[in-house]
Amino acid sequence: MATDSGFSDFFYPAADGLRLHARLYGSADLAGWPVVCLPGLTRNCRDFHELALSLSQQGLFPRRVVAFDYRGRGQSADDAEVKNYNVVTEANDVLAGLDALGIASAAFIGTSRGGLIVHVLGSLRPTVLRAIVLNDIGPVIEAAGLAHIRDYLGKNPAPKSFAETVAALRKVHGADFPALTHDDWARMTRALYREETGGWVPDFDQKLVETLEGIDFSQPLPTLWPQFDELAAVPMLTIRGANSRLLSTETLAGMTTRHPGMETITVDGQGHAPLLETGDLPHSIARFFRDAEERAGL
Repeated sequence: MATDSGFSDFFYPAADGLRLHARLYGSADLAGWPVVCLPGLTRNCRDFHELALSLSQQGLFPRRVVAFDYRGRGQSADDAEVKNYNVVTEANDVLAGLDALGIASAAFIGTSRGGLIVHVLGSLRPTVLRAIVLNDIGPVIEAAGLAHIRDYLGKNPAPKSFAETVAALRKVHGADFPALTHDDWARMTRALYREETGGWVPDFDQKLVETLEGIDFSQPLPTLWPQFDELAAVPMLTIRGANSRLLSTETLAGMTTRHPGMETITVDGQGHAPLLETGDLPHSIARFFRDAEERAGL
């Protein structure tokens, strides 16, 4: 049952027994495909809160939304083995959660790493994917953009107050996100950080930073074009921040060529990755899912 906040917490075991968490929005009997939200590398289910409320409560076709915390993020338990922080393990964790919820197929929203996990799901269990929204991610990751992520994750400022935390986040990302308002920055901060005694800390296992060590960012990173090509029959919308460092315009053009039916949205004044609750994005995402359902005969 949803709380006054519009969601309920769901805990389930991974295949290795680790306790994992997801948020559930809307009831299981809502019509239409459920929506599964997959966050970025160090982010969590709170990234999707406003969008999930919109998709589950508003419009003519409200639908159930499931937003996952990967292992080591949010309310999911940390993993003692850093090697388990990888997209294949996390994809299997998502499948375990969907099995526990009795969800055989769904529409997916993948932000950054979440979009990589969607590519993996297409190989592990293609029937689970009914429609896909990729948020600032594709089969090619720009090495310079990932190096930028590594660099700021490796710095550990220790802000004492919420205002200091907002200021620190804005200092790192402000140039890429000139369109954000103060309320947007505050909302992003509450999604990324948790308050502990003595200050605010990033809400993820710091061992995740180790997964970026040892990567040679002077060389192109491995691509996922074969996995992307396997998604050609799945309705797809790709959202790109106009200032993105991770998803290039060249990669987006290549995706459009290889998936002719793919829709695209470019979000002005935002970088990696656009806040999906801003502007007209909630309406655009809801419309995309409904159009995909109608084409499927629902």
